[in-house]
Amino acid sequence: MKRADDPTIDYRKLVRDGYDRCSAAFSSARAHEQAPELELLLEVLEPGARVLDVGCGAGLPVAQVLARRGRVTGVDLSAEQIRRARENVPAGEFIESDIMAVDFSDASFDAIVSFYAVFHLPREEHQELFARLHRWLRPGGHLLATVARFREDAYTEDDFFGVTMYRSNWSREDYERMLVELGFELLATRTLGHGYGDAPERRPEAHPLLFARKRQ
Repeated sequence: MKRADDPTIDYRKLVRDGYDRCSAAFSSARAHEQAPELELLLEVLEPGARVLDVGCGAGLPVAQVLARRGRVTGVDLSAEQIRRARENVPAGEFIESDIMAVDFSDASFDAIVSFYAVFHLPREEHQELFARLHRWLRPGGHLLATVARFREDAYTEDDFFGVTMYRSNWSREDYERMLVELGFELLATRTLGHGYGDAPERRPEAHPLLFARKRQ
């Protein structure tokens, strides 16, 4: 790991270009998962629900599962990941964009999900990101997102499916406090692995999964 504090590096571009280059390997690893992370949401999601997938990647498995239940919109920074998502989930709508550069009308979605994506944004933007998600949810709508266990200054890792990748995060307790302050009710917390199936080359990881509801 290396501190990500070089002012000459565009870390957003690093994330975008990294996923463009590793899309095939990353998508293959994710495709073998059965989306166990969605169980909490699927129990309460009504047929035809409008769902936003933040950092949707190539659409497998999450957007694919959500599209069977309702109308899914995915947003991802990587052009190659979005291209694959459109092929993999033709029923979905997919937008190539930085999530901080796109906007939706208030109460546009019944649920919002984000898996293994928040930490690719500078942590100084995370509260604003969750404030946006809160605004885009209808009252009573649900949020399901993976976050990090510990506070970590921004850093890069050189072994992410063969590319350099950027991460930055607060702790689980920070995120829980952030959501409550923004107007969410925390419903459940679980722990997930790295989300890449049984990929033997990936080191073990543990990601808190937060399930919350926008207060009425």
